[in-house]
Amino acid sequence: MRIPFPLSAVLLFAAALFLAACGKPAPETVTLQGETMGTTYTVKYLSDGQSKLPAPADMKSQLDGLLQEVNRQMSTYAPASEISRFNKMRDTKRALPVSADFAFVTAEALRLNKLTGGALDVTVGPLVNLWGFGPNKEVTREPTAEQIQAAAQAVGTDKIILKQSGNKATLAKTHSETYLDLSSIAKGFGVDKLAQHLEQAGVRNYLVEIGGELRGKGRNAAGQAWRIGIEQPNLVQGSGTQIIVPLDGKALATSGDYRNFHTDKNGNRLSHIIDPATRRPIGHKLASISVIADTAATADGLSTALFVLGEDKALQLAERQNLAVFLIIRDGDGYRTAQSAAFKKLTH
Repeated sequence: MRIPFPLSAVLLFAAALFLAACGKPAPETVTLQGETMGTTYTVKYLSDGQSKLPAPADMKSQLDGLLQEVNRQMSTYAPASEISRFNKMRDTKRALPVSADFAFVTAEALRLNKLTGGALDVTVGPLVNLWGFGPNKEVTREPTAEQIQAAAQAVGTDKIILKQSGNKATLAKTHSETYLDLSSIAKGFGVDKLAQHLEQAGVRNYLVEIGGELRGKGRNAAGQAWRIGIEQPNLVQGSGTQIIVPLDGKALATSGDYRNFHTDKNGNRLSHIIDPATRRPIGHKLASISVIADTAATADGLSTALFVLGEDKALQLAERQNLAVFLIIRDGDGYRTAQSAAFKKLTH
Protein backbone atom coordinates (compact mmCIF):
# COMPACT_ATOMS: atom_id res chain seq x y z
CA MET A 1 0.00 0.00 0.00
CA ARG A 2 2.61 2.46 1.02
CA ILE A 3 5.93 2.82 -0.71
CA PRO A 4 8.77 1.31 1.35
CA PHE A 5 9.85 3.60 4.16
CA PRO A 6 13.40 5.04 4.11
CA LEU A 7 15.89 2.94 6.01
CA SER A 8 16.46 5.51 8.72
CA ALA A 9 15.22 3.22 11.49
CA VAL A 10 17.08 0.02 12.37
CA LEU A 11 15.24 -2.69 14.23
CA LEU A 12 17.07 -4.00 17.25
CA PHE A 13 14.97 -7.01 18.15
CA ALA A 14 16.57 -8.47 21.28
CA ALA A 15 17.35 -12.18 21.28
CA ALA A 16 16.07 -14.39 24.07
CA LEU A 17 18.40 -14.23 27.06
CA PHE A 18 18.55 -15.96 30.46
CA LEU A 19 17.04 -14.17 33.42
CA ALA A 20 19.83 -13.55 35.90
CA ALA A 21 17.75 -12.91 39.00
CA CYS A 22 16.67 -16.40 39.97
CA GLY A 23 18.16 -18.70 37.38
CA LYS A 24 14.85 -19.40 35.64
CA PRO A 25 14.95 -19.94 31.87
CA ALA A 26 13.91 -16.97 29.78
CA PRO A 27 10.30 -16.93 28.56
CA GLU A 28 9.89 -18.31 25.07
CA THR A 29 10.04 -15.67 22.33
CA VAL A 30 7.69 -16.44 19.45
CA THR A 31 8.65 -14.84 16.12
CA LEU A 32 6.18 -14.63 13.24
CA GLN A 33 7.01 -13.14 9.84
CA GLY A 34 5.25 -12.60 6.55
CA GLU A 35 4.51 -10.21 3.71
CA THR A 36 1.89 -7.50 3.48
CA MET A 37 1.25 -4.08 1.91
CA GLY A 38 4.18 -4.40 -0.47
CA THR A 39 6.63 -5.00 2.38
CA THR A 40 7.27 -7.44 5.23
CA TYR A 41 6.10 -7.77 8.81
CA THR A 42 7.63 -9.23 11.96
CA VAL A 43 5.82 -9.96 15.21
CA LYS A 44 7.67 -10.98 18.36
CA TYR A 45 5.92 -11.87 21.60
CA LEU A 46 6.52 -13.79 24.80
CA SER A 47 4.40 -16.85 25.44
CA ASP A 48 4.88 -16.36 29.21
CA GLY A 49 3.91 -19.98 29.71
CA GLN A 50 0.26 -19.27 28.92
CA SER A 51 -1.49 -22.40 27.77
CA LYS A 52 -4.50 -20.56 26.36
CA LEU A 53 -2.55 -18.69 23.69
CA PRO A 54 -3.14 -19.88 20.13
CA ALA A 55 -0.41 -22.04 18.64
CA PRO A 56 2.11 -19.91 16.68
CA ALA A 57 0.82 -21.22 13.35
CA ASP A 58 -2.75 -20.36 14.33
CA MET A 59 -1.69 -16.94 15.58
CA LYS A 60 0.07 -16.22 12.28
CA SER A 61 -3.03 -17.26 10.36
CA GLN A 62 -5.14 -14.88 12.43
CA LEU A 63 -2.71 -12.00 11.95
CA ASP A 64 -2.50 -12.65 8.20
CA GLY A 65 -6.28 -12.54 8.05
CA LEU A 66 -6.35 -9.14 9.75
CA LEU A 67 -3.78 -7.73 7.33
CA GLN A 68 -5.68 -9.12 4.35
CA GLU A 69 -8.77 -7.31 5.60
CA VAL A 70 -6.86 -4.01 5.89
CA ASN A 71 -5.74 -4.47 2.29
CA ARG A 72 -9.27 -5.38 1.20
CA GLN A 73 -10.45 -2.06 2.55
CA MET A 74 -7.59 0.38 2.01
CA SER A 75 -5.16 -0.79 -0.69
CA THR A 76 -5.09 1.44 -3.77
CA TYR A 77 -3.25 -1.40 -5.52
CA ALA A 78 -6.23 -3.77 -5.17
CA PRO A 79 -8.83 -2.92 -7.86
CA ALA A 80 -11.72 -4.36 -5.83
CA SER A 81 -10.81 -2.75 -2.49
CA GLU A 82 -13.21 -0.33 -0.83
CA ILE A 83 -10.87 2.59 -1.39
CA SER A 84 -10.44 1.69 -5.07
CA ARG A 85 -14.21 1.55 -5.50
CA PHE A 86 -14.45 5.00 -3.90
CA ASN A 87 -11.72 6.37 -6.16
CA LYS A 88 -13.45 4.99 -9.27
CA MET A 89 -16.80 6.46 -8.24
CA ARG A 90 -17.70 9.54 -10.27
CA ASP A 91 -21.15 10.26 -8.86
CA THR A 92 -20.79 13.16 -6.40
CA LYS A 93 -24.37 12.65 -5.18
CA ARG A 94 -23.72 9.10 -4.07
CA ALA A 95 -22.39 8.00 -0.66
CA LEU A 96 -20.43 4.74 -0.54
CA PRO A 97 -20.90 2.54 2.55
CA VAL A 98 -17.49 1.77 4.06
CA SER A 99 -16.19 -0.51 6.81
CA ALA A 100 -15.75 0.76 10.34
CA ASP A 101 -11.95 0.47 10.18
CA PHE A 102 -11.84 2.35 6.87
CA ALA A 103 -13.91 5.13 8.42
CA PHE A 104 -11.71 5.18 11.54
CA VAL A 105 -8.50 5.57 9.53
CA THR A 106 -10.05 8.27 7.33
CA ALA A 107 -11.24 10.15 10.42
CA GLU A 108 -7.77 9.99 11.98
CA ALA A 109 -6.24 11.25 8.73
CA LEU A 110 -8.65 14.18 8.72
CA ARG A 111 -7.82 14.94 12.37
CA LEU A 112 -4.10 14.97 11.60
CA ASN A 113 -4.75 17.16 8.56
CA LYS A 114 -6.17 19.84 10.85
CA LEU A 115 -3.48 19.34 13.48
CA THR A 116 -0.70 19.87 10.94
CA GLY A 117 -2.27 22.75 9.02
CA GLY A 118 -3.00 20.60 5.98
CA ALA A 119 0.44 18.98 5.69
CA LEU A 120 -1.09 15.50 5.81
CA ASP A 121 -3.53 15.45 2.91
CA VAL A 122 -4.84 12.01 1.96
CA THR A 123 -6.39 13.39 -1.22
CA VAL A 124 -3.07 14.23 -2.92
CA GLY A 125 -3.36 10.95 -4.84
CA PRO A 126 -3.87 12.66 -8.23
CA LEU A 127 -0.64 14.59 -7.67
CA VAL A 128 1.22 11.51 -6.39
CA ASN A 129 0.16 9.61 -9.51
CA LEU A 130 0.97 12.56 -11.76
CA TRP A 131 4.53 12.69 -10.42
CA GLY A 132 4.97 8.93 -10.93
CA PHE A 133 4.85 7.65 -7.35
CA GLY A 134 1.46 5.92 -7.41
CA PRO A 135 0.29 2.60 -8.88
CA ASN A 136 1.23 3.98 -12.32
CA LYS A 137 5.05 4.02 -12.29
CA GLU A 138 5.42 4.76 -16.01
CA VAL A 139 5.76 8.54 -15.71
CA THR A 140 9.04 9.51 -17.34
CA ARG A 141 8.89 13.32 -17.39
CA GLU A 142 7.95 16.14 -15.06
CA PRO A 143 4.29 17.14 -15.41
CA THR A 144 3.50 20.53 -16.87
CA ALA A 145 2.06 23.42 -14.86
CA GLU A 146 -1.25 22.87 -16.65
CA GLN A 147 -1.32 19.18 -15.69
CA ILE A 148 -0.51 20.01 -12.07
CA GLN A 149 -3.24 22.66 -11.94
CA ALA A 150 -5.79 20.27 -13.45
CA ALA A 151 -4.95 17.50 -11.00
CA ALA A 152 -5.05 19.90 -8.06
CA GLN A 153 -8.70 20.71 -8.75
CA ALA A 154 -9.62 17.35 -7.23
CA VAL A 155 -7.29 17.69 -4.23
CA GLY A 156 -8.31 18.81 -0.75
CA THR A 157 -9.82 17.13 2.31
CA ASP A 158 -12.82 19.46 1.96
CA LYS A 159 -13.73 17.40 -1.10
CA ILE A 160 -14.44 14.21 0.86
CA ILE A 161 -17.45 13.79 3.15
CA LEU A 162 -17.25 11.19 5.92
CA LYS A 163 -20.42 10.43 7.86
CA GLN A 164 -20.51 8.05 10.81
CA SER A 165 -23.50 6.84 12.81
CA GLY A 166 -22.95 4.00 15.23
CA ASN A 167 -21.27 1.15 13.37
CA LYS A 168 -22.30 2.50 9.97
CA ALA A 169 -20.26 4.91 7.88
CA THR A 170 -20.37 6.38 4.39
CA LEU A 171 -17.91 8.28 2.24
CA ALA A 172 -18.76 10.72 -0.52
CA LYS A 173 -16.88 13.21 -2.69
CA THR A 174 -17.69 16.68 -4.00
CA HIS A 175 -15.41 16.39 -7.04
CA SER A 176 -15.72 13.43 -9.38
CA GLU A 177 -11.94 12.97 -9.68
CA THR A 178 -11.11 13.16 -5.98
CA TYR A 179 -8.81 10.29 -5.10
CA LEU A 180 -8.24 9.00 -1.57
CA ASP A 181 -4.88 7.48 -0.62
CA LEU A 182 -4.43 6.28 2.97
CA SER A 183 -0.96 4.81 2.45
CA SER A 184 0.54 7.44 4.75
CA ILE A 185 -1.38 6.02 7.71
CA ALA A 186 -2.80 2.58 6.82
CA LYS A 187 0.45 0.69 7.41
CA GLY A 188 0.60 2.09 10.93
CA PHE A 189 -3.03 1.12 11.40
CA GLY A 190 -2.09 -2.43 10.36
CA VAL A 191 0.49 -2.46 13.15
CA ASP A 192 -2.18 -1.33 15.61
CA LYS A 193 -4.60 -4.04 14.47
CA LEU A 194 -2.01 -6.75 15.08
CA ALA A 195 -1.09 -5.27 18.47
CA GLN A 196 -4.74 -5.14 19.52
CA HIS A 197 -5.28 -8.74 18.45
CA LEU A 198 -2.26 -9.91 20.46
CA GLU A 199 -3.57 -8.15 23.55
CA GLN A 200 -7.04 -9.63 23.08
CA ALA A 201 -5.46 -13.07 22.82
CA GLY A 202 -3.76 -12.53 26.19
CA VAL A 203 -0.27 -11.52 25.06
CA ARG A 204 1.25 -9.02 27.48
CA ASN A 205 4.71 -8.54 25.94
CA TYR A 206 5.10 -7.95 22.20
CA LEU A 207 6.75 -5.97 19.41
CA VAL A 208 5.01 -5.56 16.06
CA GLU A 209 6.70 -4.17 12.94
CA ILE A 210 5.41 -3.61 9.39
CA GLY A 211 7.86 -2.09 6.94
CA GLY A 212 9.61 -0.14 9.68
CA GLU A 213 6.55 1.09 11.59
CA LEU A 214 6.56 -0.35 15.12
CA ARG A 215 4.55 -0.72 18.28
CA GLY A 216 5.72 -2.40 21.45
CA LYS A 217 4.40 -3.22 24.89
CA GLY A 218 5.84 -4.82 27.98
CA ARG A 219 9.26 -6.45 28.03
CA ASN A 220 11.44 -8.71 25.90
CA ALA A 221 12.90 -12.00 27.10
CA ALA A 222 15.70 -10.16 28.90
CA GLY A 223 13.16 -8.29 31.01
CA GLN A 224 13.83 -4.98 29.27
CA ALA A 225 11.57 -2.70 27.28
CA TRP A 226 11.73 -3.43 23.57
CA ARG A 227 14.58 -1.29 22.21
CA ILE A 228 14.71 0.25 18.74
CA GLY A 229 17.76 1.99 17.29
CA ILE A 230 17.36 5.06 15.08
CA GLU A 231 20.26 5.69 12.75
CA GLN A 232 22.25 8.83 13.32
CA PRO A 233 24.13 10.50 10.46
CA ASN A 234 27.48 8.99 11.38
CA LEU A 235 25.87 5.56 11.10
CA VAL A 236 24.66 6.51 7.63
CA GLN A 237 28.25 7.46 6.84
CA GLY A 238 29.81 4.30 8.27
CA SER A 239 29.82 4.44 12.06
CA GLY A 240 27.56 2.63 14.49
CA THR A 241 26.17 5.21 16.89
CA GLN A 242 22.43 5.08 17.41
CA ILE A 243 19.71 6.72 19.43
CA ILE A 244 17.97 3.98 21.38
CA VAL A 245 14.19 4.27 21.81
CA PRO A 246 12.39 2.09 24.38
CA LEU A 247 8.92 1.08 23.20
CA ASP A 248 6.60 0.18 26.07
CA GLY A 249 3.09 1.21 25.21
CA LYS A 250 4.40 3.40 22.38
CA ALA A 251 4.74 3.30 18.60
CA LEU A 252 7.47 4.58 16.29
CA ALA A 253 7.24 5.59 12.62
CA THR A 254 9.77 7.16 10.25
CA SER A 255 9.34 9.07 7.00
CA GLY A 256 12.04 10.27 4.64
CA ASP A 257 13.38 10.09 1.13
CA TYR A 258 16.50 7.97 1.41
CA ARG A 259 15.21 5.42 -1.08
CA ASN A 260 12.01 6.39 -2.85
CA PHE A 261 12.76 9.36 -5.05
CA HIS A 262 13.20 10.36 -8.67
CA THR A 263 15.87 12.54 -10.23
CA ASP A 264 14.73 15.11 -12.77
CA LYS A 265 16.55 16.11 -15.97
CA ASN A 266 18.54 18.72 -14.05
CA GLY A 267 19.71 16.22 -11.43
CA ASN A 268 17.36 17.51 -8.74
CA ARG A 269 16.09 15.01 -6.18
CA LEU A 270 12.30 14.57 -6.27
CA SER A 271 10.92 12.99 -3.10
CA HIS A 272 8.00 10.58 -3.21
CA ILE A 273 6.20 12.78 -0.67
CA ILE A 274 4.14 15.58 -2.22
CA ASP A 275 3.71 18.94 -0.51
CA PRO A 276 -0.01 19.80 -0.76
CA ALA A 277 0.84 23.51 -0.56
CA THR A 278 3.22 23.58 -3.54
CA ARG A 279 1.75 20.53 -5.31
CA ARG A 280 5.28 19.33 -5.96
CA PRO A 281 7.63 16.78 -4.35
CA ILE A 282 9.17 18.29 -1.23
CA GLY A 283 12.63 19.78 -1.73
CA HIS A 284 13.92 20.81 1.70
CA LYS A 285 16.97 19.50 3.57
CA LEU A 286 15.14 17.25 6.00
CA ALA A 287 16.31 13.70 5.25
CA SER A 288 14.07 11.84 7.69
CA ILE A 289 11.91 12.27 10.75
CA SER A 290 10.94 9.69 13.37
CA VAL A 291 7.86 10.14 15.53
CA ILE A 292 6.90 8.38 18.76
CA ALA A 293 3.17 8.30 19.56
CA ASP A 294 0.61 6.19 21.41
CA THR A 295 -0.50 4.40 18.24
CA ALA A 296 1.31 3.47 15.07
CA ALA A 297 -1.41 5.01 12.90
CA THR A 298 -0.89 8.39 14.55
CA ALA A 299 2.91 8.08 14.42
CA ASP A 300 2.69 7.04 10.75
CA GLY A 301 0.50 9.96 9.73
CA LEU A 302 2.46 12.49 11.76
CA SER A 303 5.80 11.36 10.37
CA THR A 304 4.56 12.04 6.84
CA ALA A 305 3.02 15.40 7.75
CA LEU A 306 6.06 16.63 9.67
CA PHE A 307 8.36 15.52 6.88
CA VAL A 308 6.30 17.63 4.48
CA LEU A 309 6.67 20.65 6.78
CA GLY A 310 10.46 20.49 6.91
CA GLU A 311 12.84 21.00 9.81
CA ASP A 312 11.81 24.36 11.23
CA LYS A 313 8.03 24.04 10.97
CA ALA A 314 8.14 20.40 12.12
CA LEU A 315 10.06 21.28 15.27
CA GLN A 316 7.82 24.26 16.00
CA LEU A 317 4.69 22.11 15.71
CA ALA A 318 6.29 19.35 17.77
CA GLU A 319 7.00 21.75 20.62
CA ARG A 320 3.50 23.27 20.49
CA GLN A 321 1.81 19.86 20.48
CA ASN A 322 4.30 18.06 22.75
CA LEU A 323 5.22 15.58 20.01
CA ALA A 324 8.25 13.30 20.34
CA VAL A 325 10.26 13.68 17.12
CA PHE A 326 13.83 13.02 15.97
CA LEU A 327 15.11 14.64 12.76
CA ILE A 328 18.04 14.00 10.44
CA ILE A 329 18.90 17.06 8.33
CA ARG A 330 21.22 17.29 5.35
CA ASP A 331 23.99 19.78 6.08
CA GLY A 332 26.45 20.35 3.25
CA ASP A 333 28.15 17.05 2.54
CA GLY A 334 27.04 15.57 5.87
CA TYR A 335 24.14 15.43 8.27
CA ARG A 336 23.07 16.85 11.60
CA THR A 337 20.28 15.92 13.99
CA ALA A 338 17.60 17.66 16.04
CA GLN A 339 15.01 16.44 18.51
CA SER A 340 12.03 17.81 20.37
CA ALA A 341 11.85 18.16 24.15
CA ALA A 342 9.29 15.33 24.32
CA PHE A 343 11.65 13.00 22.45
CA LYS A 344 14.50 13.80 24.81
CA LYS A 345 12.35 12.89 27.81
CA LEU A 346 11.54 9.47 26.34
CA THR A 347 15.11 8.58 25.42
CA HIS A 348 17.15 10.02 28.27
